[in-house]
Amino acid sequence: MPTFSDKDKLESAIRVARLYYYQNLTTEAIAREMQVSRSTVSRLLSYAKEAGLVDIRIKDPSEQPRQLEKIIADRFKIEQVHVVPVPEIVGEAEWLERVALYSANYLNTIFDSNMILGIAWGTTTSTISKYLQHKDTYHSQIVQLNGAGNTQSTGIDYASEIMMRFSQNYGARAHLFPVPTFFDYAETKRALWKEGSIKRLLDLQQQTDLLLYSIGTVNAGVPSHVYSGGYLEKRDYLELEKENIAGDIATVFFRENGSFDRIPLNERSSGPSLELFRQKRGVCIVSGLAKVRGLHAALKGNLMRELIVDEPTARRLVEKYIAAWLPTQEH
Repeated sequence: MPTFSDKDKLESAIRVARLYYYQNLTTEAIAREMQVSRSTVSRLLSYAKEAGLVDIRIKDPSEQPRQLEKIIADRFKIEQVHVVPVPEIVGEAEWLERVALYSANYLNTIFDSNMILGIAWGTTTSTISKYLQHKDTYHSQIVQLNGAGNTQSTGIDYASEIMMRFSQNYGARAHLFPVPTFFDYAETKRALWKEGSIKRLLDLQQQTDLLLYSIGTVNAGVPSHVYSGGYLEKRDYLELEKENIAGDIATVFFRENGSFDRIPLNERSSGPSLELFRQKRGVCIVSGLAKVRGLHAALKGNLMRELIVDEPTARRLVEKYIAAWLPTQEH
């Protein structure tokens, strides 16, 4: 082996590292080019690593999602966060499909016999319903959390199809909620809520063991059904803007700070008070960058116990709202 001065050794190590890592040459090819032995090349590579001339990083695809989970859970004090790995380049429709598949599989691990599952219908829960994995349960029930009728249709076909998929998948009894999504008058809602048949469903909602829902938002890449299906009128949108509304859960709206009290439109909504989502075990499924603002507001309002979210959306949430995000993370 030829002897190297410190300067020569440094230059030779850098040259070997460039040929090996940048040009993908074998140690044998490098030895021929530099007219040294293969063992000399190996020693120079080792020296390059020891001297800090080469920085080798292993990128574990599961590492970043786990970090995001911890940051979100620690910041908002929620019980569990599931970040679903998905390449950003595939687009938001594919993000939703992968999150829905994950959610359908996860639901089988937490929903069982003798349980009542409350579901808020919408684009996300509809997608989840298509990926359900069959599981036999006994004495279980599925209850619809909010009405689906609007001025253009009853909405029953859309909502009932979602509920029946869950019901059939688990062999559970389905309880549909045949009322409008939004009443024209708050007093009409208050009167109907006194009827025995409606009170039975409202009581059942309060008895739920588990809630499954998403966050609705106006400008989502995959539009929320309540905003795209003719459920709101122009005056309603003006009211939402005036109240600084960030999103909705089960067609009940909440503000940027997570509060939901004294919002006039909520007085006409058929969805349950958002206090229910603070009290019960709820799994909130979110996918899409336009939902980040609403997700942040819902987290601030303590409106979920668990969160399932795609990786790009989780990353945007952390980058935009959580100062604890590590600045060295590569995106």
